Amino acid sequence: MAIEVKDFQKDVIEKSKEVPVLVDFWADWCGPCKILGPVLEKLAAESNGDWELAKVDTDKNQQLATQYGIRGIPNCKLFSKGKVINEFTGALPEHHVRVWLKKSIPGKFADQIEKAKKLLADGSITDARVILENVLAGDMNNSDVKALLSKILLFENPKEAIRLAETVESTSDYYELAESVKSIWELLEKQTNPDLLPDSQIKNSYLSAINEIKKQNFDSALEKFIDIIRNDRQYDDDGSRKACIAIFRYLGEEHNITRKHRKDFGSALYI
Repeated sequence: MAIEVKDFQKDVIEKSKEVPVLVDFWADWCGPCKILGPVLEKLAAESNGDWELAKVDTDKNQQLATQYGIRGIPNCKLFSKGKVINEFTGALPEHHVRVWLKKSIPGKFADQIEKAKKLLADGSITDARVILENVLAGDMNNSDVKALLSKILLFENPKEAIRLAETVESTSDYYELAESVKSIWELLEKQTNPDLLPDSQIKNSYLSAINEIKKQNFDSALEKFIDIIRNDRQYDDDGSRKACIAIFRYLGEEHNITRKHRKDFGSALYI
C-alpha cells in the first residue's frame, strides 16, 4: 500500500532502515505518472512486505524535489538504510519494473551476504561458506548465494558446485561467476578425458595448463594459456582464450593474479 509522504524523515529515511522504501516522485498533471502509479501500487501489494511504496507530490514538495535532483517525472528512488541505492525515470512497463525491483531490492539476508563476501575476499573460506549455506537454507532461490557457493565448492564438491551454478539466473550480478565455474569444470573434465581434445603439438601444454587449474595454481595456469594463445590460439575452439576469461571471472577483476595477467592476455590476442 502506498502512502503519501507527510514527514519524509520519518516515512522514508527512518522507515528505510527497517525495510526498503521506493519513493515515487509524481505530480497530478503528469500523464505518465498516472500510468506508472497503479503499476507500482500493484507490485507493492504483491511484495509481502519486502519493500514499501511512498509517494511524493513534487508540486507540493518542491524543496524535496530539488534536494533529490528531480528533473523529470515520474522518478522513482529506492531508499535503503537511509540512502538512495537505485532509481529510474519514466513510466516503465510492468515487466521492466518487476525486473528492476528484483535486481534492486536488497534481500532480507543482504547484510549476511555482504559479510560472507568480505570473508571470501580475506580468505576466510570456511566462515564464508557457513554463512552462505545458512542464507541458502532460508532463501533457496537466491542466485547470488548459489553463485558464491558454487565458487567455494568447485574443487571440493564439483557436482554440487555445478548444480548450484546451473540454477543461477541471468539477472544475478554473479551470473558470470557461475558461468566461469561451469567453464572451469568443463576444462577439468577434458583433463580427465584427454581424448576429448584434438591431437596437436600443443595438446600436452594445454593439458598441463588445465592441471595447474586443478591444483588451483591460477598464476601458472594463466601463464601457460597465454603462451598457447600466442602459438596456437585456435586450439580447442579458442579454448585458451576462453579459459583465461573463465579464470579472470572466477578470481574477480580486482584479484592480484587477474591484474597481473590482463595486459599480457590482451597483447597475446593481437599478435
